Amino acid sequence: MEDGAAAGAGGAPLEEETRREWERDQSRLKADVIEEDTQDWQNSPSFAGLERVGGVDLSYVKGYDRSACASLVVLRYPDLEVLYEDCRMVDVSAPYVAGFLAFREAPFLVEAVQRLEERVPALRPQVLLVDGNGVLHHRGFGIACHLGLLTGLPCIGVAKNLLQVDGLSNNDLHKDQIRELQAGGDTFPLLSASGKILGMALRSCAKSTKPVYVSVGHKMSLPSAVRLVHSCCRYRIPEPIRQADIRSREYIRKHLEATSAVLPQPKRMSEDTDSEQ
Repeated sequence: MEDGAAAGAGGAPLEEETRREWERDQSRLKADVIEEDTQDWQNSPSFAGLERVGGVDLSYVKGYDRSACASLVVLRYPDLEVLYEDCRMVDVSAPYVAGFLAFREAPFLVEAVQRLEERVPALRPQVLLVDGNGVLHHRGFGIACHLGLLTGLPCIGVAKNLLQVDGLSNNDLHKDQIRELQAGGDTFPLLSASGKILGMALRSCAKSTKPVYVSVGHKMSLPSAVRLVHSCCRYRIPEPIRQADIRSREYIRKHLEATSAVLPQPKRMSEDTDSEQ
């Protein structure tokens, strides 16, 4: 979503004062992002000691960009069986603006993590995979960084589309690099205009020719993040994010069915009503 237009939801522009405030918040928090491994399990080739991997997603009701389902799942590692799920309908009031996705979505995802910590703290994830970007971002502080700082969890950004910032472009060269990814696990670095590595394009599984874009969120190095994302992929999208998405969309479907069932049905016109009036 972060490579979208600069207008807010519904086409409403973001007030300049709010934009400046959000930019200041990003700049202040960015200084605390840790782009190194911080947990013992991250240094293990097989991630020994890692038992719980979380995934988050926000799915919107079709046609309503202010109504969404926030979803958190926790999967057992390494067999990727779902241990916990939390889906909740939320009213999204902040506009969508490119580069500021976290201010629109992160509060609901943080609340989901907090509910888990209150209900079943033993299932708190040891790492969180986020549908979005981390340091691969307009100002180096995407939603995966934001969630990492607010939850204290190691976080990884996994985006489905390339965010075209700082010299990155979905041009012919980039498409050629994608074609050179021959097997699941193959990667190439995403280099900024200055040559800094902002993330990695990863062919997550042999069955998918489209890569995902992995970037550091917080408390994990890029090589470890890429290895973990690849190990969580049965399909193109890593299973924690995929399950969060599947379950949020199913929750929306059931919510809409339940809502329509309780709405009053329009009265049928009686047979003697003159319908030509």
